[in-house]
Amino acid sequence: MKLWQWIDRPGHEASRLTRQGGGWLLAGTAAFAHEAKPCALTYAIECDAEWRTKRARVDGWVGERDIAIEIHVNDGWWMNGSEVAAVRDCIDVDLNFSPSTNLLPIRRLNLRVGEEASVRAAWLRFPSFALEPLAQRYTRIDETHVRYQSIASGFEALLTVDSDGMVNDYPGVWRLV
Repeated sequence: MKLWQWIDRPGHEASRLTRQGGGWLLAGTAAFAHEAKPCALTYAIECDAEWRTKRARVDGWVGERDIAIEIHVNDGWWMNGSEVAAVRDCIDVDLNFSPSTNLLPIRRLNLRVGEEASVRAAWLRFPSFALEPLAQRYTRIDETHVRYQSIASGFEALLTVDSDGMVNDYPGVWRLV
């Protein structure tokens, strides 16, 4: 279980990772402010034994707007009943409002020190909640550090991770409480 504090805005997130059947369940809740409006988002992401996203759900609100998103992966990516062809070849879901989903490619890739890999994540963008492809690169620096890069934007961060691959520090954005 983790509890993070958002550094660049008021807010926190709590999450936990549990075994579920033959796979994994990553679940959590983020409560924060966006444009001076309160937001509360609860998520649950189901992965298979190889850390491939199978299903994700996000519920809550952003100000007065209710959010209810159901994503499932079955011969394509489907969001609220409609196929999202742009993310068809993605394996990982990435929730733009959460540090927890970096865990999914970190665990799935299982990089050794010095190795790097590029992935395309199905990025649930905040606050639009559009599901878009996001090219990313992960580089294992040492046992507790992974460099994350967003290819299109050039954003880069040196993530401090625990032995499970969960982020403890996301410089300038999130920190473990």
